[in-house]
Amino acid sequence: MPLGLLGKKLGHTRVYDANGVAISVTVVLAGPNRVIQVKTQAGKDGYNAVQLGLIDQKEQRVTKPLLGHFKKFGATPVKKIKEFRNFSKEVKPGEVVGATLFEVGDFVDAIGVTKGRGFEGVMKRWNFRGGDATHGAKGWKRRSGAIGCRLFPGTVNRGMKMPGHMGQDRRTTQNLEIIQVREGDNLLLIKGSIPGSEGDYVIIRESKKMNREVVAKKREMAAAKAKAAPAKKGAAKPAAKK
Repeated sequence: MPLGLLGKKLGHTRVYDANGVAISVTVVLAGPNRVIQVKTQAGKDGYNAVQLGLIDQKEQRVTKPLLGHFKKFGATPVKKIKEFRNFSKEVKPGEVVGATLFEVGDFVDAIGVTKGRGFEGVMKRWNFRGGDATHGAKGWKRRSGAIGCRLFPGTVNRGMKMPGHMGQDRRTTQNLEIIQVREGDNLLLIKGSIPGSEGDYVIIRESKKMNREVVAKKREMAAAKAKAAPAKKGAAKPAAKK
């Protein structure tokens, strides 16, 4: 996880680009993230990582073990802590990082916990077709049907899709483009939607598949292709055979 921030999902809106095209975005409060602890490979921890905290908290509202952790590193108590391994930016305990860690045009992965839907049936949870509504079928409109295996093996197969608790799962949405970075408000405007309800904590990390190096190469290739396109159009056509 080369770069990352702990954020809070605030809601959704739309913004307009230079061509006047409306873009739906998710607004994420991405700071200030306080550096709580820096772990190193050479230290007793044995690996490289950075602990970031979001939203300051009063000391009396923090547990004593966690308060001791904050005081050990001289950090301000915070509500939420997240550890990022192999953080590519050099930081020290007590420093503050925010939305400027990313730039417009960067691609990120958003990690969050999806909305809880409660107990749901198979049609809503797994998109089952349901039973017939006519021809003598009674009471099977929204049921799954048989789940057994006859005599052998005589049990229900593992992983059988059945009614149950839907939602509240950790999910990652990949390759989301950053449309705006508002430094003054520590806000990131990210194209598309990300998991979770408004007010939920989310992790914004540099995209694994679309990092800055990959994006730069793709843009260079696109620019070269666009530059070569007019030359092809203006080239003389071969003479027709008689």
